[in-house]
Parts: sequence; structure tokens; C-alpha cells
Amino acid sequence: MVAGGHYPEYWEADVVLRDGATGHLRPIDPRDAEAVQTFHGRQSEASIYLRFFTYKATLSARELKRFTEVDHTSRVAFVVTRAQEIIGIGRYDRLDDPTEAEVAFNVSDLHQGRGLGSILLEHLAAAARENGIRRFSAEVLPENRKMITVFAEAGYEVQRRFDDGVVMLHFDIDPTERSRAVMESREHRAEARSVAALMAPSSIAVIGASRTWGTVGYSLLEHVIDGGFSGTAAAVNPEAFELGGMMSYGSISEVPGPVDLAVVAVPYERVAVVVNECGEAGVKNLLIATAGFADDVDYGLARQRALVHRARSFGMRVVGPASLGIVNTHPDVRMNASMAPSLPPAGGLALFTQSAALGVLLHAAAMRRGLGLSSALSAGNRADVSGNDAMQYWEDDPQTRAVGLYLESIGNPRKFSRIARRLSKTKPVIVAKSDVMGLQLPPGHAVRTTQAPSGALDAMLRQAGVIRVETTEQLMDIAQIVVGGPLPSGPGLAVFSNSLALGKVVVDAASAQDLQTALLVTDLDLDTGQSTALPVLRAELMDALANAAVHAAVITLLPAQGLPPDVIVPVLRECAAHSGKPVVACFTGILDPAAQTDGLIGADPSGQGVPCFAGPGAAVAALAAVVKYSQWRARDHGVFTEPAGIAADDAAAHLDMILTRVVDDGLVRLDGAESAKLAGCYGIDLLSSESFETFGEAEAAAERLGWPVAVKTTDEHLRHRLDFGGVRLNIADPASLRQAITAMKSELAPFGSPGLEVQAMAPPGQACIVRAIEDPLLGPVLSFGMAGDAVNLLDDWGHAIPPMTTVDTADLLRGPRASRRLFGYQGLPSVNISSLEDLIARVAVMKDWHPEIALLQFNPVLVSAGGLAVLSADIRVGNPRQRTDSARRAMRD
Repeated sequence: MVAGGHYPEYWEADVVLRDGATGHLRPIDPRDAEAVQTFHGRQSEASIYLRFFTYKATLSARELKRFTEVDHTSRVAFVVTRAQEIIGIGRYDRLDDPTEAEVAFNVSDLHQGRGLGSILLEHLAAAARENGIRRFSAEVLPENRKMITVFAEAGYEVQRRFDDGVVMLHFDIDPTERSRAVMESREHRAEARSVAALMAPSSIAVIGASRTWGTVGYSLLEHVIDGGFSGTAAAVNPEAFELGGMMSYGSISEVPGPVDLAVVAVPYERVAVVVNECGEAGVKNLLIATAGFADDVDYGLARQRALVHRARSFGMRVVGPASLGIVNTHPDVRMNASMAPSLPPAGGLALFTQSAALGVLLHAAAMRRGLGLSSALSAGNRADVSGNDAMQYWEDDPQTRAVGLYLESIGNPRKFSRIARRLSKTKPVIVAKSDVMGLQLPPGHAVRTTQAPSGALDAMLRQAGVIRVETTEQLMDIAQIVVGGPLPSGPGLAVFSNSLALGKVVVDAASAQDLQTALLVTDLDLDTGQSTALPVLRAELMDALANAAVHAAVITLLPAQGLPPDVIVPVLRECAAHSGKPVVACFTGILDPAAQTDGLIGADPSGQGVPCFAGPGAAVAALAAVVKYSQWRARDHGVFTEPAGIAADDAAAHLDMILTRVVDDGLVRLDGAESAKLAGCYGIDLLSSESFETFGEAEAAAERLGWPVAVKTTDEHLRHRLDFGGVRLNIADPASLRQAITAMKSELAPFGSPGLEVQAMAPPGQACIVRAIEDPLLGPVLSFGMAGDAVNLLDDWGHAIPPMTTVDTADLLRGPRASRRLFGYQGLPSVNISSLEDLIARVAVMKDWHPEIALLQFNPVLVSAGGLAVLSADIRVGNPRQRTDSARRAMRD
């Protein structure tokens, strides 16, 4: 619940509009009275009538006071501004029913059709839910079709009725599957258009262009011109009359016509001034090559944030600072606004990097291997445009067949996972991410450290279908396979070689990568000359690829007289194209430095070529990664489901009461009754237990629970330890109970005599742990393992990121190596897997919907053939931090 008169910091946010431009959304303020009056005065008579059901030329002082002075709980209002001018207003007012509020919007006539109403509705609904409101209503004139459409298309179940000439609308504002899908679709379209405007500008101005060879400004202007940019280019430098064979302008305001992209290469101290000048001149987007923000420890972060927010207030997106540049090879664009010396050849690979150094590394690797690019973006400090934005664009870009990202940091992993999962279903996504770098943010960002367990990031990437690699070389190894031809439909290989030893090396490498060698041919005779050897190779390879058990072929060859790689490659490309199956080649032992043996060789105009490698190890490893991706893409991904019997509103009310006990950033640990109530809201039963002080209380508890019982210590570290006397099982009668309690008190005395409790006995079964945490970056992280040494000593966990599909749940349960014990191991019967999957699904939904649950652990969960029992729960709650990917669209710092 928001405190009266105050609002959370995250209610204020920059947003991407439907056309890709940006705006700033914030709660209204009493100081906005004059701006609201100005906004009202610019509206047409028709718009005023539709909003107020009558015409009024001006708003009265009383109306302005009511509209601008709100309590941020029962009365909330947001404005969207551009360059400090209000362009949209949305508000809700709580009704007599405290769970319902009336909502209304007013969008500037000049900014209709930009999605402002939808964005305001999302933010109002999210704020209302935080304040205990569950339902919106609205009164709309029948002719106000635009406003009716905003509600109807938001994804909520809207009820309508006509009353006294007004359309009455009512709808629940809890997110639904459809409302989430609508928001995600709108977010995708807006962000894709935003990046598309960056990638395909019709005009570019290089600010800071220079005559001095070797400077950043000189190189950027030269590369734009030499690359053959299809639009108009302009140079801005107040100290030069002519640059690059064209007239130079003294300032951006002097450049004629609209400027779609300003490339900024001015000294660090002048960047903020230039950004402001660009905004006032109507520039649409910025690329900031200037570095130095990361080096300015005292002021760099604040300056970077300020310039980004200033740019967004004018509707501009920002690439950088410290960006290497952006590239688009499409023949209608031909833009090389980067430090790359030449425009790369066109192709199907899109590249995203952060730091300039790694951008150079990836660019050089792609050029060396003959991999053409569709586009490339270097985000530098990633102050605004990120890899998530780029993926939104590449999902729709027909030129892009595969996406490669080198991520030095992931600022919004939860959103990354959501976008990458969708993108990976149509295009391979290859991510190079070093374990050493973790999840930290790039220079110039506020520090948010992850608390996620080791392996959680990898689990997130696997869930999303991302191909994870460690190095740029591995990224390019895989890229040349997925860009150069068809994907394999299975793990079956045909291996061809002119050397038995070399062929066996490939077979061994394939086996180690879980690939299956369906055919091995090691007697290729290539010394008979081209006229004989090539037809034989073609015939044998075609025959092998026609075999249903063969899904790909690896050709590994020692040098043959008169048959260099460039002669063999066309045959391999022909066979791959004819069969629709990938063919990978390894040309080993070639010492001629002029002969290319590593890269995409022999590509035709469509970009289809033969992936070639200097050694079989890299070839097989890359092919294995592609096979796993292809299998992921072809598999059933399951569905997002909500288990039956969930009372989420009751859980939220229960947690709200507990949160009143939280102090600052501290945590409150739920007692047994509170834990049982929360779990019960999600259909999870905790095995009953009762604490006691005396023998009589223990016996009475045992009678209520039913014999036999167990006695456990309440100490979280000892309650599962039989060896330290922390638990006694199968106590059948009062005499045995008294004896067990006496012995336990004696054995536990060295540990401080912790408390004891009586618990009903559960049927015997396999002991498991289900754990969920709220991570500052990843959001909810769910973990599963087999209780005991498997997790305590061997760290044998499976991890997943909610929301989870039915397949994600099944994969999580099977992730730990020790989980084989659940499926009939060493003569033991299989357990009830469906009951365990149901429990995991319920915990996943609970954790996804309640970020205030900082930690939830069920340990142990005993599962047998007949079902399961949750013996113990450790649940801790705290003030929820705004997740990096929430139910409201917002741009992140």
C-alpha cells in the first residue's frame, strides 16, 4: 500500500510511444496547474466535450486544484510530458466500494494515435492494484470511440451497459493472459519501431566532424560518406566551413530539413549542451560516440542519467555513450555510422555489443570468416538502447537470420528472457557471456548486485532457447552454421573423411557432444583428380544425406592434390541445398596462408555457404550446439497454466498485513500458522505441527495430530539432523514420547537447548527441497534439488525463472543429477511425479505474483508413489522492490 501523500519512485518513468518516440510519465503535481490549463486550452471543442460531457473554455481554480492535488492512494493521476509540455493525462478516483475506482483520460489532439491512452491505463492499473483496487469503471459518451477502443483492446474482460445516454464500462484490472499478451505486443511494436528509426535514418548529422585525420569525428563522417549512405549527410563543426567535400554547419539548428540521427563526437564536457541543442532542433535520435562518463567517478553517472532523461524528454532515443556506432547493410540504407573502416558485406547475421573493444573484436571476426551482416549495434555504456531493444527490432527484420550478442552485463535479465524466448522460436540467438562478469551493470549505471544462485543465469538462457557460449570464436563458429544453411532436425551424423584416424577423431568428438554417428565413410579417394573425385564425393554425400537417420554431415579432409577447398566447397553447398540438411567441412593440414579454411566459404547471393573449420573439434562442438537449439525449437514448449484452487487476492491481503511489520529493508519471517495460511491460498498443505513446553502439551498435541508422531527441534539447522539428535520419528505412544523428549533435550543442550515441536508422521518417501527467492535483477528464481548431501555438498540444483510453462516445470524437476532417484533408481519405485510438478507450478505462480516474498523454502518435501507431504516451510517477506520487468511498460536506467 502506498503511503498517503507519497508515491514510489518507480511510478515515474520514461516510456516508448507507439511510433517509437519517447515520453516521460510521472504523477501529477500541484505545480502542474498552469500546464494543465495550457493543455486544456489547446484541446478542440469536440475533445473537451468528450472528456467533460460539456464544453468549457477554461478550467476553474477549483477544478485545477482537484485535478492536480491528489493523495496517490485513493486519487491518482499521471501525466505524460514531452519537453516539459503535458501531452496526456490519466487519473483514477476511488469509489464508495474501496476496491473500485473510476478512470478517465485526456490525450492531446496533437498526439492522438501514439498509444498514450494505453500507456496511461497500464500505469494507472498497476498503481491501483498496489493500493488495493481491483476494478475500474468509466463513463464514456457513445461517440468517444477512441476511448472505448482503449479499454476494449487492453485485454481486460470489459462489461458494457448503456445508461441515460452514457456507456458504462466495468472491468477487473488484475492482469490476465490476454492483457499481458496485449502489453507485450504493444511493447514489441513500439520498441522495434524505435530501433528501426535508428537503423534506417533518412538523414544523418555528424556533430564534431573534423578535418584532422584519425580523430573520431573525422572517421565517423568519412565512413558515413564512403559507405554509400543512401540518405543525406551533414557535418556540424562551428570552426570549419567545409568538411568531407560538403559544407559544414555551425550548429545542428542550421542543418536544413529534419535530422533523423545525430552522431555526437564532441568533447565530454560539451555532450550535455549538444543533446539539448539536438532536442530543440527536432532531431529524432542520438548516437553518442564520446566516452568519459565511466571515467568521471564523481559526476559521470549523474551526467549520463541527466542527458538520457533530457534526450527522452524530447522524444529521442540514445545509443551510447562510448558507442562504436551502428551499421545497416540493407541496400536501401547502406549506413556505416561507426568506427569500422568500411561497410561490411550484406548478410544474415546481426551483432550487438557493448564496449567498443568487443565491437571491434566481433566485427573483425565476422569479416575474417566471410560472414555478412544485416546490421550491428554497439551500445557502449548502454545508457538507453540495449540488447533487448535490438532484439525487438531484429525479430521483425527480414534481413536478419541469426542474432549474436556479446553481453558484458545484463541490466534487465527478466525482460531479456521474455524477448529472447520469443525470438529464439524463429531465429537463433547466440550469447557470449563470461561467468566472471556475472550480472553487473555497465559503466554509468547504478549498482544492483544479484543474489541468484550459481547456475540461475544459465537456466534462464536455456529456458529462452538461447545458445550460450563463452568466447567470440565460439559465437562465430555457431553463427556460420546457422546463417550459412539449414538447421539439423536431429543428432544423427554422417562423417566423411579421406583418413581413418581423422574420421575416428570426429566420431569420438561427436559422441562426447551427445551426437550419434549414423554413417562413417573413411575411404574417400580424392587423389584421382577433380573429374573423378568430385562426382564420387557428390554421389556418396547425396546418398548419405538421403538417409532418414542422418541429419547433418561432417566432411573432414586432409589436403589432396589438385583439390583445394574452393573446389570442394561448391559440391558440399550443392548437396546441403538439395537435401535441406547442413554440411560442415574441416580442411586440416593446409599450410597455404592464402587458403581460407575457417569461415563461411562459397556463399551464394542468398548468403548460403559452407561452414568451414580448421579443425574437427570446433566444428563438432558448434554443430552440437546447433543441434540442441534445433531440438529446443522443434519441441513442445508447453503452456503457461494457473493451477486450480488459487486464492491470490486472499494471499495478497495476508501479505499486506504481514508487511506492516517490516522495518525499512528488513525481512519478517512467518510463523507456522502464517506460513500455512499463505501456502493454503495456493492450494499447498503443510503437514501440521505444534510447539510445546511441557510433556503434557506434547502429549495433547500428539493426540490432536494422531499417532504416530515425530518430535523435531525448531532450530532450522538441526531439525533434519538425526545424527545430532534433532529429530525422532515414529513415536507411537505417550511413554515413547516422554522418553524421546528427554533424550533430545539432553542431546541438544550443547546447541543452546532450542525449542521442540510435535509433527504428524508423513509417509516415507524421497526428500526434496523446493526453494524460491526474489533476486534484484532476475526477479523470481525457483530452485529444486534432492535434500541432503546432493544440495549441501555437491550443489546439485536445478533452476528456473517464473513464469514457467508446463515443460519448464518438467525440466526443472529433472535438472538435478540426483533427480534420477525419483524415477525408479536401483529398484526403488518411481514417485508421484505429477504431484511434485503440481507443487512446483503452484510455488512458481506464487513467487511470480508476489515479489514481496523474499524467500520461500519447503524442506523437506517427502514424495512417494502415493503423493507428497510438505513437512517444513521457511517463508520471509519484505518490502518488494520494483522488478526490472513489471506489469507496466517503462524504460529502465
